[in-house]
Amino acid sequence: MTQTPPRRPVGPAATFGPGGVPVQPPPKLDGRLRDLLAGKKVALTGVTGFIGEQLLWKILTELPDTKVSVLVRRKGSLSAQARVVGLLRKQIFAQLKEAAGGPEALQQSRVEVIEGDLPNVPELPRDIDVLVHCAGDVSFDPPIDDAFNTNVVGTSALLNRFIESATGPDGELERVPHYVHISTAYTAGRRRGAIPEAAHVHDIDYHVETQAALEMADHIRRRSRSPEQLTILRKQAEAEHQQAGYLTTAADTERRRLEWIRQELVLAGTERARSLGWTDVYTFAKAMGERVVADLAKDIKVSVVRPAIVESSMNHPYPGWIEGFKMADPIILSYARGDLPEFPAAPDAVIDLIPCDYVVNEIVAVCATEPEVGTIEFYHANSGARNPLTFRGIYQNLHEYLDRHPFVLDGKEVPRATWTFPGHAPVERMIRAGEFGASLANKALRVAPRSATTRKAAIKLDKQVDKLSFYRRYISIYGEYLQSQLHFVDDRTLALHQQLHPDDVERFGFDSADIDWFHYLQEVHAPAILQPVQRLENARKRRAARATTYRELKSGGRPTIAAFDLDGTVLATNVVETYLAARLPELGLVDKVREVGGVLTRLPGYLGAERRDRSDFLRALYRRFEGVRLDELEQIVDTKLADFVADRVAPEALARLKDHREAGHTTVLLTGAVRPFTRPFADLFDVVVAAELSVDDDGVCTGFLQGPPMVGESRSAWLHHYAALHGYDLRDAYAYADSHVDLPMLRAVGHPVAVSPDVGLLRAARQQGWSVVDWPVGANRRRMLPM
Repeated sequence: MTQTPPRRPVGPAATFGPGGVPVQPPPKLDGRLRDLLAGKKVALTGVTGFIGEQLLWKILTELPDTKVSVLVRRKGSLSAQARVVGLLRKQIFAQLKEAAGGPEALQQSRVEVIEGDLPNVPELPRDIDVLVHCAGDVSFDPPIDDAFNTNVVGTSALLNRFIESATGPDGELERVPHYVHISTAYTAGRRRGAIPEAAHVHDIDYHVETQAALEMADHIRRRSRSPEQLTILRKQAEAEHQQAGYLTTAADTERRRLEWIRQELVLAGTERARSLGWTDVYTFAKAMGERVVADLAKDIKVSVVRPAIVESSMNHPYPGWIEGFKMADPIILSYARGDLPEFPAAPDAVIDLIPCDYVVNEIVAVCATEPEVGTIEFYHANSGARNPLTFRGIYQNLHEYLDRHPFVLDGKEVPRATWTFPGHAPVERMIRAGEFGASLANKALRVAPRSATTRKAAIKLDKQVDKLSFYRRYISIYGEYLQSQLHFVDDRTLALHQQLHPDDVERFGFDSADIDWFHYLQEVHAPAILQPVQRLENARKRRAARATTYRELKSGGRPTIAAFDLDGTVLATNVVETYLAARLPELGLVDKVREVGGVLTRLPGYLGAERRDRSDFLRALYRRFEGVRLDELEQIVDTKLADFVADRVAPEALARLKDHREAGHTTVLLTGAVRPFTRPFADLFDVVVAAELSVDDDGVCTGFLQGPPMVGESRSAWLHHYAALHGYDLRDAYAYADSHVDLPMLRAVGHPVAVSPDVGLLRAARQQGWSVVDWPVGANRRRMLPM
């Protein structure tokens, strides 16, 4: 069994900070918290977030005589009040809302709603006694402007409004309210050793950094529209989507531009933060937010609470309560799922976890204090100083838990890795090797023949790439924390806990030395994270098997369209093979050799044209019909191609066509093949749209087409036009196709199905949640096609 790490002694030594420096004790708590806060109004920001939600629950549950105001922004059509009522419908408020007569009644009787946002803060009520600022971007890698707008500009706007609410007409404070700022322990940055509960020493000007951050964001957005950057992005999009058409390429170019902006904004924030000694822009902006508080709040009472890594609750509102995934949870989940074969953390590095209810209890206690004006009271909320948990400790606990409670997916127990903690460099080499191998495999897939084996390989590769991407992203964001060599002194926090009234210790205690890591990790936190995920993933797989765009068809529904591609979908062939099958039967041996040789000679050019634009490829191939009589070509198709077509038709395609027709759907064949090649299917489709060969007055093919072939985005345009003309709703329509070039057609309908797709369409279908089916050529195929 895993042993609890040794704890730092507490008692008299706790009155001294790092290096034996005496610690200024916190303001005294003279009584029970419910009495100290009775009759006061406490305003909260961030109540829709993790800590804020539980803090609201705690006040409503344990402080019945305390008034509550919450600052909440609108979200779409939902007003702030509607959002708060929705919040109060959650399970943790069940007893409260039942006692009040419902969530609406609970809100009306206990929670004052102020509609506003950061930094657009409205006027605040003038009777707020304590303002707890919980709101903030908790992502470790936000864009640089988001980080500063939320944590610096927003904090400044909120404080100005708060001070304004306490100021009289003469510009003097009428009362001295208490501002409680929720920061993070990691504002200490890349320091090492003991971090005291005090302001961090640095000379960074938050005004300069904020202005520079916002200007950098504007600069990056302007760069994204420069000709040089747009050219790069457009060529990337064309390499992937050119066959599908210009509009598809344009949409992907814009998607890439927005993605590039975010990546550059994140990079700008990360590099600026690290250049100044912080781990990331989140902690940097939080540190600047603390400087805002020190600058603006000199004339009011101020406390700053700095939580470390906040995870699920130990006791309240119930053991394991958590909202979303926090920093440590991806490690736990990925290890359980077998996605982390090794881990780059230092085994003896401390992962400073603290249960959410400990943090909330500490905040409530801080709200009840009366700090001196002109000083800032700092408190850490953490465990690492007196009850450290190492990365090796969390690994051992997790390994033991999974020994007893294996993670099961699809009825199979997921094997667990054994971590040896080799260090950052070996893990980095492993990731790079995996990324290099995945790159080579992806290039091979691009030229691999289309088959079920290729599709399975693509799916397997994509899963591996997803794992590598997660690994890379996690190390990029949290790598600094995995080698941490600092600990946050919590002497003032301990002293505050020790001042709690005896009646409050059980319900409001927050001494992290009390945490039994075996109990917390194996009996509280791991089950809270893994059990719901395990249920959800297995349920999702079951739903995915049932929820499909390849639906059972029933008669009596609304009239709609069922559009089918031909080559590769209904017919297991391609236009070159079909062309040769139609041309060769009437040629002599020498002419056959000449014709096949001519096609093979021009094949590289055909392939190049197809990569650029499938229409160009089809036009180039159909030039070879020059001099052929159209009626003779049709006769060849009717007489000579019967066996060729029957050998290649997919029985499932014919069965699906039959189902659509019995359901009363209009069946449409959309193909880039020339019309003579569609003659065997004339009785199966209500509408056939194909390429029309141009002929002269004698009925001889000129080698040209009467109009552009029906490929790519032209199919989508045709469907939209036909549906509008005949009153169909494309949300009810079906489409079946096999190639990435058919992406616009599939996106146009409500029920797209990828049939034996190429790798490009397979990936798009999986991303969109479309059905992917295989329609192989059957053994008894010749008897199934009406000829």
